[in-house]
Amino acid sequence: MENEILAMRNIVKIYPNGVVANKDANLSVKEGEIHALVGENGAGKSTLMKILFGIEQPTEGGIFLHGKEIHLKSPLDAIDHGLGMVHQHFMLVESMTVAENIVLGAEPTKGLSLDKKKIIKDAEAIIKQYNFSVNPMERVRDLPIGTRQKVEILKALFKGAKILILDEPTAVLTPQETEELFVELNGLKKQGHTIIFISHKLNEVKELCDRITILRNGTTVGTYNVSDVSQNEISNLMVGKNIEWEITKQPAKSGEVLLEGSALTVVDEAKRTLLDNVSFCVHAGTILGVVGVEGNGQSELVDSITGMRKPDAGSIYLCGKDITKTSIKGIRSAGMAHIPQDRMERGAAVESSIQDNLFATFTDDPRLTNGPVLKTKEIEKWSADLVKKFTIKAASPAIQVKMLSGGNIQKVIVARELSSNSSVIIADQPTRGIDVGAAKLVHEQLIKMRTEGKAILLISADLAEVMDISDSLVVMYGGRFVAYFPDARKVTENELGQFMLGLKKQSAEEIARCME
Repeated sequence: MENEILAMRNIVKIYPNGVVANKDANLSVKEGEIHALVGENGAGKSTLMKILFGIEQPTEGGIFLHGKEIHLKSPLDAIDHGLGMVHQHFMLVESMTVAENIVLGAEPTKGLSLDKKKIIKDAEAIIKQYNFSVNPMERVRDLPIGTRQKVEILKALFKGAKILILDEPTAVLTPQETEELFVELNGLKKQGHTIIFISHKLNEVKELCDRITILRNGTTVGTYNVSDVSQNEISNLMVGKNIEWEITKQPAKSGEVLLEGSALTVVDEAKRTLLDNVSFCVHAGTILGVVGVEGNGQSELVDSITGMRKPDAGSIYLCGKDITKTSIKGIRSAGMAHIPQDRMERGAAVESSIQDNLFATFTDDPRLTNGPVLKTKEIEKWSADLVKKFTIKAASPAIQVKMLSGGNIQKVIVARELSSNSSVIIADQPTRGIDVGAAKLVHEQLIKMRTEGKAILLISADLAEVMDISDSLVVMYGGRFVAYFPDARKVTENELGQFMLGLKKQSAEEIARCME
């Protein structure tokens, strides 16, 4: 192929337990293009990129750079060949400065000590070269998410990356930050860099990318010019059939207040106020959306509500009962389900099977247990039904969760929590990292529960998601609610972004309406 810089040919990856992650997968990337890689959860995207970055070894097939086969035994090999990868979860040292993070692993020295002046000089040079708006002297812990991502990209560029792999780079960005990132990526493209862009946001793929490769069931479906395929055509190629992607919902029938927070405040060990006098109500039959740039109090709000931490002030009521000091188990028993943001740390026991993870919160369910005795056959059938209902890609419910793709792990957690028959659901980033088909399924389930009279608090960085399925929404900034919109569909992403960045703020009277 003309201008081909990188090719992965006939890649097969079979794990020791027999799981086939890739079979005859192919990727051909041209020099100086932005190339999208998309597919359903479990389609093989992550494995293919791990192979390309030397984290995994292929069972069969080869990688070719400038027409010559290369063998990547580790990420260091990949970096030596001009490959760089920016992971979805940043790998920065928060206590260090931007400059120190950029040169980390390749620090200049002066005798036996670090050359601090040259560290700053080198960082300033790479920032200037690529025209990134970053202050090299700032501590990473003080940076917004969008700027941290720039530091990750600069780290890869400093190590000589000519081909950048970006894994879900806009997952936690505001529209304004996404727009700024796209300007910078196009700047890299103009300077001759090649970018592999992995994303579930097909509208962004259409806006940014030149070509797209689609994977399905570990195999390459095809490579297309982005201008030649619509979002719906891409989605249908990903799943292998035509699907109606529009979300439909009836007007909300608001009932009694099922979840209420009053003047919630959380202070950390350094006496910083992370959650500042926040009050809200969620009614039966409604979905209240919460948006904000990560680190503005959403995690503290969720942790306080679900019992993961106790607020320093304020009260929480579930179905009219004060649960402020109730245990996590007590809160769940009182009628709350929780889809946590961090699926690996809080959502799943990855060493255990899918079935065990699904059953974990149903140990007192009389359908599945008889006192201390498990109804084995009923549990097996029940878990198999959930695997099918939520399209979890696995040979059987007996498979260990750690063998699943990230998106399929998320489906296991969602299946468990949305099957609990709870009155209130806390859905914290419920579709992060899952494909459009799986996200649609989750959205449909949440809307179904809303119709059944459940109260749902939805926290998400995906503005389209919040606007599509929420009835009303609030914006968080600096640990406070800074805006409330009683009709989630009557606000634009750009307007939300301004509130999320602290550029706009509503009056206290407008915000107080979320307690009505």
